[in-house]
Amino acid sequence: MRAVVQRVDGARVVVAGEIVGEIVGEGLCVLVGVTHEDTPEKAAQLARKLWSVRILEGEKSCSDVQAPLLVISQFTLYGDARKGRRPTWNAAAPGEVAEPLVDEVVARLRELGARVETGRFGADMRVSLTNHGPFTLVIDV
Repeated sequence: MRAVVQRVDGARVVVAGEIVGEIVGEGLCVLVGVTHEDTPEKAAQLARKLWSVRILEGEKSCSDVQAPLLVISQFTLYGDARKGRRPTWNAAAPGEVAEPLVDEVVARLRELGARVETGRFGADMRVSLTNHGPFTLVIDV
């Protein structure tokens, strides 16, 4: 699994004009990509990392300050644009594999005590955020 994590001061996801997920104030906006070899165990590992990674103000984690997370599925994280002019998506898991694993990341975060908002899997989403820093990190598990 791969996550692009941004420290934010607010973020939201809009689908068809409706806000489907939003966090206000300090937190993390997390784009999650799934590949073919990923498992529920990797989803749990990613959730633990997201909850405990110390990238918020003052080197704090979401668990330290009860900061919210906005988790959004993002198959394009496994796009490959090394050849030609069109990326390929061969490394990205198909939706029937990816969706339950993204849901597992969210469920495990909630089990850890996190407040988690989400996008809508497979939808045409509009993501808005204020990147605080700017601070962006790629996490592979």
